[in-house]
Amino acid sequence: MKNALLTFFTLLTLTTFGQASVDLTADSNSKTTNPKLIVGIVVDQMRYDYLTRFYSRFGEGGFKRLMSEGFNCQNNQFNYIPTYTAPGHASIFTGTTPATHGIIGNNWYDKESNEDVYCVNDSIYKTVGASDKSGQMSPHRLSVNTVTDQLRLHTQFRSKTIGIAIKDRGAILPAGHTANAAFWFDGDEEGKWITSTFYMEKLPDWVVKFNQSGNTESYMKPWNTLYDIKTYTESGSDDNTYEGLFKGETKPVFPHDLPKLRKNNRNFEILKSTAFGNSITTDFAIAAIKGEQLGKGNETDFLTLSFSSTDYVGHMFGVNSVEVEDTYLRLDLDIAKILSSLDAEVGKGNYTVFLTADHGAVDVPAYLKDHKIPAGYFDSSAFKKYLNEFSVQKFDGNQLIKDVSNKQVFLDEKLIDEKGYDLDDAEEGFAQAILNFPKIAEVYTATAMRNTDFSKGAASLLQNGYNQKRSGNILYTLKSGVISYTKTGSTHGSGYDYDTHVPLLFYGWGIRQGSTVQKTEITNIAPTIAALLGLEMPDGTTGVPLEFVLDRIN
Repeated sequence: MKNALLTFFTLLTLTTFGQASVDLTADSNSKTTNPKLIVGIVVDQMRYDYLTRFYSRFGEGGFKRLMSEGFNCQNNQFNYIPTYTAPGHASIFTGTTPATHGIIGNNWYDKESNEDVYCVNDSIYKTVGASDKSGQMSPHRLSVNTVTDQLRLHTQFRSKTIGIAIKDRGAILPAGHTANAAFWFDGDEEGKWITSTFYMEKLPDWVVKFNQSGNTESYMKPWNTLYDIKTYTESGSDDNTYEGLFKGETKPVFPHDLPKLRKNNRNFEILKSTAFGNSITTDFAIAAIKGEQLGKGNETDFLTLSFSSTDYVGHMFGVNSVEVEDTYLRLDLDIAKILSSLDAEVGKGNYTVFLTADHGAVDVPAYLKDHKIPAGYFDSSAFKKYLNEFSVQKFDGNQLIKDVSNKQVFLDEKLIDEKGYDLDDAEEGFAQAILNFPKIAEVYTATAMRNTDFSKGAASLLQNGYNQKRSGNILYTLKSGVISYTKTGSTHGSGYDYDTHVPLLFYGWGIRQGSTVQKTEITNIAPTIAALLGLEMPDGTTGVPLEFVLDRIN
């Protein structure tokens, strides 16, 4: 029966995904009935074209190994707006969008408390491993469970799940509500890996040992290019006006003298914005595999691993910088190091890896403009002033705006009711005013989000990101290439392809060799892993399993 079902799904896949290139000779005889370990890798701010742009410079053991021996979904897209870090990580591991999982941004205006909240902040808990408040975190704002939670439930909590990232949100959200642990990096004067009392009261011995090993300090060295800088032909000139500066620098050029710069850049915090941040994360992840004995038990374990420094580097230096190119060449070596460690500790063929990103990034608009491509900068201060003036003029001197953030406008619904205004009319009035402001592309009201089923375009992406309890009254998008950001470096958040098109690679146990250019979506990842392991889908799942990726379905 199982073979018959597999044959059916294979035929269905080849019919439906005619453009998929699949190696049907993949070995279906596994050494285990389930993989010993799942490793979910998220590369923060990684555009898909980094795989192709830097391909010739990668070694054979990192990205190329995943691409050639695994399955490459070449047209993987985010299916919602906003494309930020926290929603991205949440969507990857819940199999759904912010409309359902509730993580609508990194920060957002909370309509109940009337204050800005951070996605994983939780003052109920305390820091473990440091003396500051950087560990007061938990996943309590995540409204649904994750594929990592489903694995724990399925195995009566015998499986281990561990989350690791420099960013707290990159560790906490993927690991889910039931994780054994999530660890993140506390920079500044600490330079240590920490956690929260949500998970434990004290750090495991292996973490204490790692923090005391001098690993972090060993990376406080000049950041020079890995190879001769003359060979960095896949990026622009090193000295240009499109890149940001570390405090104390006069030019954004190699080498970046970290020992000299550390004092003015919050000490260990500077490492986050260098390629070395990924190497520190790699070293800690390998220590976790060994220290937690991941993949050594009778059940499948799950390691979520997010590389945060790629995002910090991209924000500071921009998509076209030599720093970004060098960061990905070094990350390629880090991934090769992790795969080699997995081969040694878990056994080749006994683990499954997927690699994706939480969002992409736009080229620096000033760079685009200099090359005659439409782009620009959005003046948020002028926009807020414009809205406040409109409110006073249109609504009898009343200030009806409570907050403007994440390209959403939050209205004072209580005041609107008290003054006898119609909420729908107020939303429409503000929406029309916003549409008339320079560099605005599209505008939609919360009423439209609730009452209309949008099936395509920006409206559909916004609807997938609209959460009834948390989102604002008016949602708007900017024109392509336009950002509300500094004049140097890159950012993200839109529904344009540069922000939505990211890698999706599957590799290892239960995975076919092949590739497809058919569209896949970020919400397909969690249900695909659930199908591979024979788990119940995460409870908010809206994505579907990618059957053509799998060599088996449990």
